[in-house]
Amino acid sequence: MAQDSGIVVDQGRWEWSEMWKKEDWWAIWIGFILLIASMIIYFPHSGAMKEIINKAEAKYGEAAARTSAIKTIAWYKLSDGKKKAEARKAPFGKWLANFTSKTHKWTNNPADAFFMSDSKAAAKAEKAKLSYEKKKAVEGAAFAAAEAAEAAAEAAGFNDASLNGAATAAIDKWRDAKLLADKATKKTKAKAYNQIGTLIGLGVFFCFLFGIPMAVMGTPFKKFALGFVLVYGITVLAWFFSYQATMKHYGIGYAAWAIFLGMLISNTIGTPKWAEPAIQTEYYIKTGLVLLGAKILFEKIITIGTAGIFVAWVVTPTVWLITYYVGQKWIKMPSKRLNAVICSDMSVCGVSAAIAAASACRAKKEELTLAVGLSLVFTAIMMIVMPAIIKTTFPVDKQMILGGAWMGGTIDASGAVAAAGAFLGEKALYVAATIKMIQNVLIGVIAFFVALYFTTRVEVEETGAKVGLMEIWFRFPKFVIGFIIASVTFSLIYSGFNDNLDGLGRAMIDKGTIKGGSDLFRKWFFTLSFVSIGLATNFRELKEHFKGGKPLILYVFGQSTNLVLTLVMAYVMFYLVFPELTATI
Repeated sequence: MAQDSGIVVDQGRWEWSEMWKKEDWWAIWIGFILLIASMIIYFPHSGAMKEIINKAEAKYGEAAARTSAIKTIAWYKLSDGKKKAEARKAPFGKWLANFTSKTHKWTNNPADAFFMSDSKAAAKAEKAKLSYEKKKAVEGAAFAAAEAAEAAAEAAGFNDASLNGAATAAIDKWRDAKLLADKATKKTKAKAYNQIGTLIGLGVFFCFLFGIPMAVMGTPFKKFALGFVLVYGITVLAWFFSYQATMKHYGIGYAAWAIFLGMLISNTIGTPKWAEPAIQTEYYIKTGLVLLGAKILFEKIITIGTAGIFVAWVVTPTVWLITYYVGQKWIKMPSKRLNAVICSDMSVCGVSAAIAAASACRAKKEELTLAVGLSLVFTAIMMIVMPAIIKTTFPVDKQMILGGAWMGGTIDASGAVAAAGAFLGEKALYVAATIKMIQNVLIGVIAFFVALYFTTRVEVEETGAKVGLMEIWFRFPKFVIGFIIASVTFSLIYSGFNDNLDGLGRAMIDKGTIKGGSDLFRKWFFTLSFVSIGLATNFRELKEHFKGGKPLILYVFGQSTNLVLTLVMAYVMFYLVFPELTATI
């Protein structure tokens, strides 16, 4: 055997049967099946989408192109017109959205989560109209002010910086008012529903989707199906509680409820043995992460440019390395694996990165649970506190870009990032969500390097044995391959559509295959994983990891470092190095 830097070349050989006997590969196959099915559903509608985009271009294109000094009202109207092209609005797309929908939002009556009569829906829509009319009036006033400010800037040939700035500010206010009015519009369209049947049907579909591969891997389908009844039932309950109005307002989401309900069972009556075949944390999350890969579109990353890449791709690994070093040398974390999982969780994107890292370094399930718990608590706090801090302390002209970039790079969950961004306004939502998407690329990168480090360094130190190259390959999270292939493939398809017609990529990929396909399933898969975490975790096993409060100290240190470095990097990149990019966002 050849030897190089402590790594020996293993004489083991690759077995093709691995590709249908391991959950990593099945995560890829299931993810690809769903993505291909989504393309088959939506791609035939490209002609109809082209027509919508062409109509918008014919109506507003000439007016939108009359200046490049600012984004005019016509520019936004052209953009809004193109955005009406969404392949997911095709008839089958609407059916699929309904079939995969979660429970509905409810306030006082739990039955509203599953069922609403025609009369109650009509009353709800009528009530929503009052709020809509108020917000529409605010939007109208803001639009009038925007028109006046733009007219003044146009009268000066868009050459007066102060008039251009005033016009931009007025147009931004109109866009924020429009965002609120559009949200209110959706509530006026309340319709009757009965979600019970579709939830049962969806559960049966998921049971076969995951159960058949489990049977191929050696677990009898009947045993998996029996356990899946419990796992799926808790998953539905997690969505039910997370959609309660108060819980939703304070950001206590499905992930927290899924883990809590699972742990409640495991630490009281105990997780039943018959449910264990369906408690497959990594199987579910890895499938969801393959679907997430399709959402990472390089052309959309480029819209934020080098500034966003620096914020996400330079700060994140820097924070990871600093936090890991401090955890080992200063805080003296007893478990390097827990240290690595917390670093990944806090610096990259929360729960998804934590699970990927835990798989790569073979962390204990209670270590993963602890890291995830810390993430969920801080995410709920940050999504409420950070927008308030930005509103009260940041200069008005920097709240949207700087504030959005800061939140996108530090708040762990993508959903929480979007909610926090929307609180500030449309532009902040766009910047925050794009920065988070750029950061999500690092899930696979971090998982790879964690696997490499632990196989070649940590485990060599622990056992004294040499590690073969094949062991590194076996340890490498294979779902990352699917994640990367999905990202590259859909980025190329997205660019190909846009080469044909500007905006068609968004209509067919972002608002078709992804929003109308993979996204509909991804959060369900994540929730199944979180439920599995809870069911497999016992507080007695967690106790030893809480000693001295070291995990909490590590997380607070890491997140504090992340907050400072991200804010500094965002300011430097967006306002000092690339101010011209900032002006065009």
